[in-house]
Amino acid sequence: MNFRLLSKILGILLLLMGGTQSLCLAYAYRFDPRHDGLDSFEGLLLSVSVDLVAGCVLLLLGRGGGKEILRKEAIAIVGLSWIVCAFFGAIPYLVSEPRMQLADAFFESMSGFTTTGASIIPDLEQVPRGILLWRGLTQWLGGLGILVLFVALLSYLGVGSKALFRHESSAKESGGLQARIHDVALRMWQIYLALSLVLFGGFILLGMPFFDAVCHTFTTVSTGGFSPHNRSLGHYNDPLIECWAMLFMILGGVSFMLYAWLLRGKWGRWKKEEETKYFLGVLLVATALIAGYHVFGRENMTILHALRVASFQVVSILTTAGFVTADYDLWPTFPVVILLALMVIGGCTGSTSGGIKISRWLLFARTMKKELNESFRPNVIRTVGLNGNPVDAELQRQTMFFIAIAAVIIGLTTVITSLLEPQLDLVSSLSASMAIFLNIGPALGQLGPTETYAALKAPTKLMFALLMAVGRLEIFAILVLFFPSLWRKY
Repeated sequence: MNFRLLSKILGILLLLMGGTQSLCLAYAYRFDPRHDGLDSFEGLLLSVSVDLVAGCVLLLLGRGGGKEILRKEAIAIVGLSWIVCAFFGAIPYLVSEPRMQLADAFFESMSGFTTTGASIIPDLEQVPRGILLWRGLTQWLGGLGILVLFVALLSYLGVGSKALFRHESSAKESGGLQARIHDVALRMWQIYLALSLVLFGGFILLGMPFFDAVCHTFTTVSTGGFSPHNRSLGHYNDPLIECWAMLFMILGGVSFMLYAWLLRGKWGRWKKEEETKYFLGVLLVATALIAGYHVFGRENMTILHALRVASFQVVSILTTAGFVTADYDLWPTFPVVILLALMVIGGCTGSTSGGIKISRWLLFARTMKKELNESFRPNVIRTVGLNGNPVDAELQRQTMFFIAIAAVIIGLTTVITSLLEPQLDLVSSLSASMAIFLNIGPALGQLGPTETYAALKAPTKLMFALLMAVGRLEIFAILVLFFPSLWRKY
């Protein structure tokens, strides 16, 4: 392991984070009122100072580390960068009002960077706006991936950029895209920024206050779900705002690599794009089922109201945004079961969404079909394909393994949660494990959409914070950090 190179990269990353945090510092200086204790300005000033000093120290320690990032360094950088950013990003929560404990601050910070959207803040109205702005900005930075921005800004990384890019789950390469990884990352961030600006403009035109529009822009296109209001987007009770937000949650749930193809004039790519079509199909079917149940079942809603409520929660859950306009925990069993299924499915590969991802479920179903056919017709050769291209046996094996280990992690976390938090029932423990690992945020039961995670014990919060990173980086980049062999010299 090249520890000098690792130190240098993490140092640059902290300088980058300190620079972005300075934007919140400037806002707090101009607009946040001063308090007797450490207010958001002083807390953010301390945080920016710590980030910059720590970044400079790591840069000095990393002198002479070279530029070549090999596989071991790449996976270590990816895993450590999210933990380091969450740790340093927690400083404003620690020293500003309402002054959280370390476990709470780390939980809130990790929830932001991983775009999970789970919160331990019981009353957002008591939090200074500078902190709320930082809270939203963490989700915007984490939506497309901290390291994708890192690669986009640092062209000198050369071949190392490909290694980082490959291990960043939000930036899967799309076969055949002939361009330097630096250029691909830059294009993805340009698309991300353009979507953010259009989303912000729409919120302003629909009458949302400027500060709210900024915060919700950060957390909608990133499918993160943080809001400056306790009732989330339900605070406005405006169907136009909800529709505008839904549109950009859906756009965030689609692969950004597809956008890159289409912007290059490769419109034929859409014909072969199975994952996005299934993603949209799941949205439509789930909305129809839940809305139909509300209209014709015990809810007895009007058609328009049922469509409004059902479509928003379906989009929010499937894209793992976690925004709330209705307390779906009070719904009958059938629509809640559909929402649980959507939690597991997730968005498209290469999007800002969490979940298992549509493409994996397609490969899972087709691999199962192939194996079942071969069980009684072993001599017939069959291939598994996706987007018109054959998928090799290694990728099929990885997909099956990923889904299996995800199920094991959710089950194991549920057991540990029930042990640490005996006051939680099974639904609460299981749904919380799913919501945290799959980066959704709100769970069911005692941790439902109108509740927070504040009542949990510190060990549970720390475990959940680590689980967010495991889910966001799709398991391996975090778990391998605990393997001693990763840190040995070559």
